[in-house]
Amino acid sequence: MQCAHSFAGVLTTLIATFWLLPTFAKCEEAPKVQEPFFGVHVVDPATGAGVPLVELKTNNEVTYWTDSNGWVAFAEPGLMGQEVYFQVASPGYWFKPDGFGFRGVRLHPEAGASATIELPRHNIAQRLCRLTGEGIFRDSGLLGLPLPAGMKNLNAGVTGQDSVQVVPYQGKLFWLWGDTNIASYPLGNFQTTCATSSLPVDGLPSPERGVPFEYFTQENGQLRPMAPLDGPGPVWLFGLFAITKADGNEALYAHFTRHKSLSEVVEHGVMKFDDEAGIFKKVANFDLNELWRGPQGNAFVVEDADGVQRVYFAHPLAHTRVAADEKSILDQHAYESLVFDAGEQQYVWRRDVPPTRQKEEQQLQRSGTMPADVARYRLIDVENDQPIVIHGSSIAWNDFRQKWILIGNQAGDQDAPSYLGEVWYAEAESPTGPWNSAIKIATHPKYSFYNPRQHPFFSTDGGRVIYFEGTYTAMFSAAKSPTPRYDYNQLLYRLDLSDAKLKAAQK
Repeated sequence: MQCAHSFAGVLTTLIATFWLLPTFAKCEEAPKVQEPFFGVHVVDPATGAGVPLVELKTNNEVTYWTDSNGWVAFAEPGLMGQEVYFQVASPGYWFKPDGFGFRGVRLHPEAGASATIELPRHNIAQRLCRLTGEGIFRDSGLLGLPLPAGMKNLNAGVTGQDSVQVVPYQGKLFWLWGDTNIASYPLGNFQTTCATSSLPVDGLPSPERGVPFEYFTQENGQLRPMAPLDGPGPVWLFGLFAITKADGNEALYAHFTRHKSLSEVVEHGVMKFDDEAGIFKKVANFDLNELWRGPQGNAFVVEDADGVQRVYFAHPLAHTRVAADEKSILDQHAYESLVFDAGEQQYVWRRDVPPTRQKEEQQLQRSGTMPADVARYRLIDVENDQPIVIHGSSIAWNDFRQKWILIGNQAGDQDAPSYLGEVWYAEAESPTGPWNSAIKIATHPKYSFYNPRQHPFFSTDGGRVIYFEGTYTAMFSAAKSPTPRYDYNQLLYRLDLSDAKLKAAQK
């Protein structure tokens, strides 16, 4: 097989410019790729795994993006059989710049040949794959390479999905998403999309190469609106959770909001999944003047020290809860909030007022009303001692650390590399905190990565390896143009909790 990288060319350029750094491509011994394509495989040198979401750009502004296996299928008639420079860029992965500030490699594209680019990872978390949308393994397929079982280039017409919720339910994983883009028309499904997949046993099936979703569809094969409500506007479900009732059967609930606009809610309450009808049905309407009362954000069930099972809601932190029984779930006034009591100088659970949130806590501390040792949401970046305000998070118990783990994205900050795209890790003794030391585990410069969700059911090695995903989108960001195929879809990450880089945030 012809070597795809011209080492002589690189050496000549290094001598000519004297301060250019070496490139990081090498000949790929295998596999043989399918003509007329030249295969470029971008891998993480620490793991050897392919890196999704890597941009390769030629000097004439032609761009390619690696698929979930880290492959690009390249076949430009005017650029084959000669040396070509590719700029290489990916969120959280980068080369050091050469003497002129360029970050890239020289390759020699030949039909049927391939090359590997080893791209250093600076994220602590490892990006694994894109879970939703079209063409997840597009380039691998074009190159004739083996594809993961059950994965499709277009599943149920879905091209984009926003904000995931998922829980184990009736022996499977039950997934739901918000607004969903489809291939057949610019407007897709705005009344919630759902799917199921296999529930892992001892880490299998692994999600590392994707999840083969079984979408709920209508008789015509189109996506089924899963939260149909009378009245216009999108319907969003959050705070999804399952409980086991006294009769031993499971029940699945979620909070619903029907929106006139992004910020204006015209209806909210609780929906319950109807197993026979295969949709969510409204079971309670709540007062619009008290939006804090009800399931929210990412829900998780906890058996508290008093022996009562409660559902906690991370929105963005766990400062609301309700007893895990249907009577309480459907009673808006049964929801409790975690509130700072200035008289008692401590946090208490109450039912009559909204919770004390992170920004309010910061104001109480600045005014001297709250002592520093009472604060529960004082998240501080361990690297520069700066406060971190959380926009959204997912909280879960971790057996390996014997702590509660928070994975959260940072609220927009003018000094941050992105708006909603910086992802943080923290630990606490309780699901409500106190959350203190935090460390950044993933970055998405000039892009958004919001509503992160942990997946404890995917964890392996006793919880040492955990997984989380989030919505990768140009929405609310400074991105000049959306990333083809990846935009408005879910990216999956892997985090090894024994990584020494996390130690500063682990106690």
